[in-house]
Amino acid sequence: MHRTLPVLLLALVPALASAQATDAARALAQDAVIVDTHIDAPGMLMDGWKDLGEEAEGREFDYPKAHAGGLDVAFMSIYTSPRQDDEGNAWQAANEMIDAVEALAQRHPDKFALLRSPGDVDTLRKGDRVLLPLGMENGAPLVDDLANVQFFFDRGVRYITLAHSAPNRIADSSYAVERKWHGLSPFGRKVVAEMNRLGIMVDVSHISDESAAEAIKLSTVPVIASHSAFRHFTPDFERNISDELAKAIADKGGVVQVPFGTAFVNPESAADTQAHFRAINDFNKRNAELKAAGEPLQDRAAFEKDWEESHPARQTPIEAVLDQIDYGVKLIGIDHIGIGSDFDGVDGELPDGLRTTADFPNLVAGLQARGYKDEDIAKILGGNLLRTWAAIEAGAAH
Repeated sequence: MHRTLPVLLLALVPALASAQATDAARALAQDAVIVDTHIDAPGMLMDGWKDLGEEAEGREFDYPKAHAGGLDVAFMSIYTSPRQDDEGNAWQAANEMIDAVEALAQRHPDKFALLRSPGDVDTLRKGDRVLLPLGMENGAPLVDDLANVQFFFDRGVRYITLAHSAPNRIADSSYAVERKWHGLSPFGRKVVAEMNRLGIMVDVSHISDESAAEAIKLSTVPVIASHSAFRHFTPDFERNISDELAKAIADKGGVVQVPFGTAFVNPESAADTQAHFRAINDFNKRNAELKAAGEPLQDRAAFEKDWEESHPARQTPIEAVLDQIDYGVKLIGIDHIGIGSDFDGVDGELPDGLRTTADFPNLVAGLQARGYKDEDIAKILGGNLLRTWAAIEAGAAH
């Protein structure tokens, strides 16, 4: 399944495979600026408020864990689903999540601060604060009103993932069977131009290859993939980025942010994830047919329960993430790789040694063990993303 022999062997002995943080790794994690471009904490806050300023049991991100791991900049994912888009409440849901992040920062001004510009990182992180910029996962809250790009910029959104798991008014999804636009929609082209004008990062994670290629080509500034692994390891999984698109991002000065979720970095888990979305598509079609015929609908909860029982989580070593980083560095260069964990967004399906934001020193230790220089590790941890964000911000000024 395109996994190297050493990783296959390590998968058999995960206890030995997980990188263990050394004093040097912990020191670098605290000294470097760590930027994680994708943490799904806001969605968790909407499911039931948990004070992330304190230890939050069962959560992968909270202040104590982030502080222990050296995390400085944690992009809060403002995620809305295709269902919310269809039901017409994506705009409201996005605003409620932004409200929740603002409330978190207001409750703990000594622990958190909202971040709107890369130029403010050094000042705002003093006092061991964790900084909270916003990334909108799915452009559905824009609805079909271009003025909403400015609206959400004013609310603090600094990247927009153009679509998620279904085509929307902007772009096609990598997961969906249907390809509505075969690139960007006419509205989507205007959205990209407006994002460039304002200084919002264009994020091509989740969207189809055709949509990503057009977005990269049209953007006048660098673009990012906020949480995309490399398709080299998962050749039939379009959700991960192709070599061609990764090179196009790098050629434009952007970054590919490697996620940690096993659905992206474990080939078997990626196949399960792709099959799940295909099965959901079939399930929805079947229910539409049943509804049209006036017959009882199939139960979605029962479908999901059966799926989870027949597709258990797969144990994955931290080396799977390290292999992704290695491959990306060799493909597009050390200046174009970063991290976008997807913590709190993958139902706990994470590699050994990378279970929470406290575990960043384990990643650092793994990179050090593979011979990376500390200055290059610092680029991967956050320097590359901050450079790209600054370039996009500067492009907006012009």
